[in-house]
Amino acid sequence: SAKDMKHRLGFLLQKSDSCDYSSSQGKKEKISSSQRLSQEEVRKWADSLENLIHHDRGLAAFRAFLKSEYSEENIEFWVSCEEYKKTKSPAKLSPKARKIYDEFISVQATKEVNLDSCTREKTSHNMLEPTLSCFDEAQRKIFTLMEKDSYRRFLKSPYYLDLVSPPGAGCGPENCKRNHAHTLDCNSNIISQCA
Repeated sequence: SAKDMKHRLGFLLQKSDSCDYSSSQGKKEKISSSQRLSQEEVRKWADSLENLIHHDRGLAAFRAFLKSEYSEENIEFWVSCEEYKKTKSPAKLSPKARKIYDEFISVQATKEVNLDSCTREKTSHNMLEPTLSCFDEAQRKIFTLMEKDSYRRFLKSPYYLDLVSPPGAGCGPENCKRNHAHTLDCNSNIISQCA
């Protein structure tokens, strides 16, 4: 359920030492305090959507929030565009662009994002000769949509508020019970999203 996922994400973001990430001692020792999520980092997420989604754990928290609202296609599209822009081989541009277009923009897209007809048409036209910037306008529109809508709700949601409150603050029976009794399956999908 979304509530379970929120609790798991909050627990994971605190990077508990009791969670064994690897059987190798060497890897375990590499998990230093610098990799833990600080309150300062979490507070920076409230400054801008850009700060949030350019932080691995912020992106994971936002993605979990969007999933709870059944609108994760927006962040998935944004991330796909970011990855697409890193494409080095010109031969890979067209197939990668087609995959993104078919998944998020086409009329029969499985995860169709909410674009106006003008932007959709321009992006369709860009598919004739895909470049690294062929999704820029669509990506910008989706970013703006998330920034004005879901990002504001995220900042008021438990997904963010539970992380930004200092440790121990508001430690009612429910929170303490969750923190002490909750265990996390280290092989769960959520770790792969947050790591």
